[in-house]
Amino acid sequence: MAYLLALDQGTTSSRAIVFDLSGRIVALAQEPFEQHFPHPGWVEHDPMEIWHTQLATARAALEQAGLTAGDLAAVGITNQRETVVLWERSSGRPVSRAIVWQDRRTAELTDRMKREGLEAQLRAKTGLVLDPYFSASKLAWLLEDPGLRRRAEAGELAFGTIDSWLIWNLTGGRVHATDVSNASRTLLFDIHAGRWDDELLGLFRVPRAVLPEVHPSMGDFGSTDPGWLGGSVPIRGVLGDQQAALFGQACFSAGMAKNTYGTGAFLVMNTGTEPRRGDGVLTTVAWRVRDEPLHYALEGSIFVAGAAVQWLRDGLGLIKESHEIEALAASVASSEGVYFVPALTGLGSPYWDPYARGLLVGLTRGSGRAHIARATLEAIALQVYDAVHAMETAGVHLQTLRADGGAAANDLLLQIQADLLGRAVERPRVTETTALGAAMAAAVGADLADLPTLARAWQSDRRFEPAGDPEERARLIAGWHEAVARARGWAEGAGA
Repeated sequence: MAYLLALDQGTTSSRAIVFDLSGRIVALAQEPFEQHFPHPGWVEHDPMEIWHTQLATARAALEQAGLTAGDLAAVGITNQRETVVLWERSSGRPVSRAIVWQDRRTAELTDRMKREGLEAQLRAKTGLVLDPYFSASKLAWLLEDPGLRRRAEAGELAFGTIDSWLIWNLTGGRVHATDVSNASRTLLFDIHAGRWDDELLGLFRVPRAVLPEVHPSMGDFGSTDPGWLGGSVPIRGVLGDQQAALFGQACFSAGMAKNTYGTGAFLVMNTGTEPRRGDGVLTTVAWRVRDEPLHYALEGSIFVAGAAVQWLRDGLGLIKESHEIEALAASVASSEGVYFVPALTGLGSPYWDPYARGLLVGLTRGSGRAHIARATLEAIALQVYDAVHAMETAGVHLQTLRADGGAAANDLLLQIQADLLGRAVERPRVTETTALGAAMAAAVGADLADLPTLARAWQSDRRFEPAGDPEERARLIAGWHEAVARARGWAEGAGA
């Protein structure tokens, strides 16, 4: 029997999961790695530590499963997106630490580019906003070093996001490549033409010589060096983490979406082979299967979801364990006019307001712990509602929302979500959707499966149908928007 190895390289840990061809988890290994914060707003990783932990977890997962490289049909890779590595082609050594997607050191550069009126031009080609979040300004910052710039222009250095860094190391330096989903997060890639763009490269002063080749997400990325896993294994699937979760949830047609209820929430909706633009959400490449047309998606980022529950636990002491919130919130029939806007780090999609701050409003003498708990679950679902509404301004109607992430275990939260959206919410049987997406992509790339087969194989754990009173739903949404309006811009005024 053939197996698939998914390498899931995240922001705080490297993981490897072995799946069988039915999508069942056979073995899992995980290793954390160090976070570096050399200056306020700076976040860095050691690229060699990322590589070593990822290789170690791959070996550990194979050992745990009792398998060898010869039992593997293919390797799939999924990764933290936008993080930048620059390394020497001759030695494979990084020239600096990786600059992580969370890093804000290039805010001055992107602010200056905004003042120069470049954002509209960049958004038209890339689907993204001009922000330090994305890779281009990080690479531009590294190339401000005259020595590195000279070497980059001479072709001595290689740039990549984490997928490229892993592919380079896994293949022993034989392949310098990325996939379309990761390339689309750099601000250097024209998502309409499907290629690196000379005009964008010029704006960020990035020499073409450092760039990886852009491959379809499901295709040939070379094979692992025999020394790493005890044999050579083809690498056949590569996807950025949010696109991998969309793929792992089998959201293969326009209007299908997944939401990851984690510390934050990440909503991604498939828009088919046509890029769409919505108010307050990003347009991005979802994937490409070999030489088929590009598939696109809309993406919304919500900064605080599960973190709001953690704040109730650690900040307010309302609960001792996060899982207690469901029973506490269910002990009351409604939040009785209490609203919690969890703008603890500002608001993301569709507001993009860094000056918004958290707000608890509507309290009376009758308000208690349970009302605040329920208002918190409602706030998570209402933020997702806002992001879905923003996506639908692009002309794509939500069909189904598939839920994953730690907070998706909360039945009450998912029922509230279904009620607000007026659409069903489904929770999958396999919750490791990001790694599963990488494995499924590898299976497609290795000709072991196709999308219709994978869609039929996706299994639901539970489906939450919308219910409740439409008038109550409208009242809840209207009150929420009033509360958000009061929270927005708070840090710019006297409340700062």
